Amino acid sequence: MKVAVASGKGGTGKTTVSIALAMTSPGMVQLLDCDVEEPNGHLFLELENVIEERVSVDVPLINTDTCISCGKCAQICQFNAIVFFGSPPMVFNELCHSYGGCMRVCPVSAITEVPNFIGKIVSGRSGRIDFSQGILDIGFPMATPVIRKVLKKADGNNDVVIDSPPGTSCSMIAAVKESDFVILVTESTPFGLNDLMIAVETIKKLSIPVGVIINRSMAGDDLVEKYCEDNNLKILMKIPYSHKIAKICSTGGNLITGAPDLKKKLEDLWKFIFWTTGGEK
Repeated sequence: MKVAVASGKGGTGKTTVSIALAMTSPGMVQLLDCDVEEPNGHLFLELENVIEERVSVDVPLINTDTCISCGKCAQICQFNAIVFFGSPPMVFNELCHSYGGCMRVCPVSAITEVPNFIGKIVSGRSGRIDFSQGILDIGFPMATPVIRKVLKKADGNNDVVIDSPPGTSCSMIAAVKESDFVILVTESTPFGLNDLMIAVETIKKLSIPVGVIINRSMAGDDLVEKYCEDNNLKILMKIPYSHKIAKICSTGGNLITGAPDLKKKLEDLWKFIFWTTGGEK
């Protein structure tokens, strides 16, 4: 079972919910932090047996002695990673999507692929949680290759909680598209509602079951509740606005410590997700 925790905007409490969901899993669980541009899941876990591995993508290397300056490599590249203004073609590694078309169309086999390191994956164990997070190197614009490497850590033997990037860009879609269920974390404000609406439409296009958690909920804030009711969206949980919760989480604590009464609700949430997706637990 893969459960992705996403949001239409940053700062809604997505990581807070991801950590709490992993902590209340009915068994061993994998927590994958795919917010590779600003991962912070490790701040809330005491990790043991930490290991790091580099992430690379293949990029073209042109042998200028062999190249005949035909320009075919630049013509086939849809991302302008290779440009041709004469001899030799120029390669922009940051734009390369590693499809390898340039190498295949070269009539003289002047192009080979070489690894370009763009980030790393940090993995460790915290109790029943098997944790991995991706970290994109500074200056690299494409997060999706690192996200895909993190998702490959899912071993298929345990439930998986995916802490996805915020927003509705390619990074978020890459993180959630293979999930069995998506939890959208929002806040009951006009900005929160606006971004939630965009996120809901995105998940609908992916045809994945979805539910909503309202964080920092306050009495009288019914904007999100009305939207969910009008659009037949299940409100999975409401987390109250609380200085105590905020203080505990801001110092590396977790939602369960800040609000112990939510533990049972999170355990029931797992049961609801299993029931909704046809799981066995």
